[in-house]
Amino acid sequence: MPGTNLTQTEAEHRAALVTVESYEIGLDLTRGERTFGSTTTVRFSAVPGAATFIDLIAEGPVHEITLNGHRLDPAEVHADARISLSGLQAHNVLTVRADCPYSRTGEGLHRMVDPVDGGVYLYTQFEVADARRVFAHFEQPDLKASFRFTVVAPDEWTVFSNSPTPPPQPWGRGRSRWSFAPTERLPGYATALVAGDYHTVRQDFVTTDGTVVPMAVASRRSLASHLDTDEIFDITGRGIDYFQELFGHRYPFAKYDQIFVPEFNAGAMENAGCVTIGEHLVFRSKALDADHERRADTLLHELAHMWFGDLVTMRWWNDLWLNEAFASYASLRCMERTTRWHDAWTSFVTVRKNAAYHQDRLPSTHPVAATIRDLEDIYTNFDGITYAKGASVIGQLAAYIGDEAFLSGLRTYVARHAWGNATLTDLLDALRTASGRDLRAWSRAWLETAGADTLRPVAALDRQGRYASFEIVREAPADRPAPRSHRVAIGLYHQDTTGSLSLTRRIAADIDGPRTVVPRLIGEPPPDLVLVNDGDLTYTHLRFDDRSLRTLSAAGADFTAPLPRALTMGALTDMMENAEIRASDYVAVAMRTARRESDTEALRSLHRRVHSAIELFAAPSRRSRLAAEWAALAHSALLAAPPGSDAQVLWLDALCDTAENAEQLTFLTRLLRGHEALDGLPIDTGLRWSVLRRLAATGWAGGAEIDAEADRDPTADGLRYAAAARAAMPRAEAKAASWARMTGGESPSNEMLVALSRGFQQYGQEELLRPYAGEFFATISELWARRTPQMARLLAGGTTKTPGLYPITVVDHGVVVAVDTLLARDERSVPAGLRRTLSERRDGTRRALRARRLDATG
Repeated sequence: MPGTNLTQTEAEHRAALVTVESYEIGLDLTRGERTFGSTTTVRFSAVPGAATFIDLIAEGPVHEITLNGHRLDPAEVHADARISLSGLQAHNVLTVRADCPYSRTGEGLHRMVDPVDGGVYLYTQFEVADARRVFAHFEQPDLKASFRFTVVAPDEWTVFSNSPTPPPQPWGRGRSRWSFAPTERLPGYATALVAGDYHTVRQDFVTTDGTVVPMAVASRRSLASHLDTDEIFDITGRGIDYFQELFGHRYPFAKYDQIFVPEFNAGAMENAGCVTIGEHLVFRSKALDADHERRADTLLHELAHMWFGDLVTMRWWNDLWLNEAFASYASLRCMERTTRWHDAWTSFVTVRKNAAYHQDRLPSTHPVAATIRDLEDIYTNFDGITYAKGASVIGQLAAYIGDEAFLSGLRTYVARHAWGNATLTDLLDALRTASGRDLRAWSRAWLETAGADTLRPVAALDRQGRYASFEIVREAPADRPAPRSHRVAIGLYHQDTTGSLSLTRRIAADIDGPRTVVPRLIGEPPPDLVLVNDGDLTYTHLRFDDRSLRTLSAAGADFTAPLPRALTMGALTDMMENAEIRASDYVAVAMRTARRESDTEALRSLHRRVHSAIELFAAPSRRSRLAAEWAALAHSALLAAPPGSDAQVLWLDALCDTAENAEQLTFLTRLLRGHEALDGLPIDTGLRWSVLRRLAATGWAGGAEIDAEADRDPTADGLRYAAAARAAMPRAEAKAASWARMTGGESPSNEMLVALSRGFQQYGQEELLRPYAGEFFATISELWARRTPQMARLLAGGTTKTPGLYPITVVDHGVVVAVDTLLARDERSVPAGLRRTLSERRDGTRRALRARRLDATG
């Protein structure tokens, strides 16, 4: 049986046989709560006499398959995800009529009923290969075509697709019919349908060249009061103008809709002219400026895809990195130049680039331009290397050839391949022509070889305490050496009487080879701290000399500028997780830094890292002391924070993650009951759930309190928060009920699964969770086989959104042995995607064990 996979070889063979002209897709959304009707007519040319297949996943019956007027027996030609087609003619017409299931996992056509008002909300999510869950489709990005959707739905619904929404036609029995105009030539994964009781706000945007772009922003009705459309429209308009200039091509589509959809399994999706975005970016509670910045980044990332991805599309998924990395790079470039977030690159370094460094040291690391053999490979490559490392090296490429040549080559590439498909080679050819530089060696070093170098300053002092020698040592991964060169700025920092570190000098250096001497420093007195990659000009792990480490230990990373602080804390985190410095020493530096940190994204990141350092990497004998010190700092910093500030919210969040003693838990209890107040910070719905989750996890609140809060917040978010709080309770029956719900026959929705797993996995409950380690290893292969790709990865812990069910809180050698035993099985028992996830989690357990051993010394 063919299953649901598709290999690159199969796709290339099919593309050599078939050229797709158009799809006409009719969807009937009035057939009930479980299935919808799907009718597809495909017009395509083919090599006469050839045989191939089209893709369709249909849970219900396939009623009709007609090829060039001849009816085919579905029982004979349809199996798993494929319909076999033979005896093709030069010009072909295929019609497929089937019943397809609604999704509850964010794959295909997702359906959700709002518990607040009973509103129904549908939306499609097709990347990577889920258009075939909605209509018959040649499911590969290089078979672009024009799509025409016709939709039958209830009269009162709003319906969106890639083309502008037409006036509905009455269709009888409370139904209407929407007949959309044909789209431009698109990859099927970028097509979209959104339908339901959506609240919609519309506004026209006039570009600098006078083009009118109709825009819409939509959400569920129950979120309408939280939808800040003014900011969303403003950022979008700025982006359209900027990207038209950047890409040298006017906005490609007839309109631009941005729809916030429920239970989304990704951050957002770049459907052409009809972008879908996760509802977490509609802020029900007080949002930090960093939250608005992240949303702006997401909005601009998806907007950049209209040119780089939808207008010009990758040929096969091995250029997925280019699609995503370029959108990430373009969004950062746009933010720094057109919005109030002029330090967007610092936030990128703090969160996303550091995540890429983490990903790059895992056993599953891969080149930026990864080999994608089949669809299963793609699901595991939506990672920090694809997005953040890719964006970093694109920035380096622009600097390497010069921005003017970079923009010239980019615009040539877009003009040359508009409405078609292209590859990395096509882009590099255009950049080579514009710059006159041969980029093959650069591509091999930075795009085609996995891993990251480490740059380490090594110095010796003379008798006068001046530098007798100073060099930068470049350490390449032993198993993945690459002759990478680095253009860096060496920052020399001195500490003033207040402890702050200020830049006094910056020296440019080209790192080429294992050791690079920096003669300009010979004879000079050493600064208090040396930062090798000052300004973040390259992609590399950083290390410090002993004098710099002593400076940081004494006063923390108290730089007067945010970027060196982000680079330094990222490097120290990497050293701690690699057992190069003790976790308890790292926590001390991080706490000193956090006391004076003013950047909200950096402070949020510090909180997360300190919590992880204490719970995962610190020696168990030191954990209680460190946790008590961190909780005490969170409590005191919360009370001292300026009223209404972002810091006030962040320190309350930190306390909700760490509160342990009676004083702190009593304080949280009084906040929840309204007996305590924080000046300038109302305890709104989101904060109430954060407080209650901690009280539930520590046994200070139970089912009655959770039920009462759920009655106060009977929304979809409230249902998930309540489930997470129940799963967090330190009771055997609560853990058993949550485990059964996550692993049982009928899976919860993707967002509910995320909430349950986050509640279930609680540090401090290791003994309660230990029995589930065995359950995980006994059942994960079977769960992986019967769940959809997205849900399987959520369960196994293979995404950044959730810990899944892997026993992250049980840090002992037995877990490593259990993983090794499972990995020793054959590929059928442990397929490639699960194998990769388990090897990554195993690496995390082993790192925690090494770090704990180091922290127990001294």
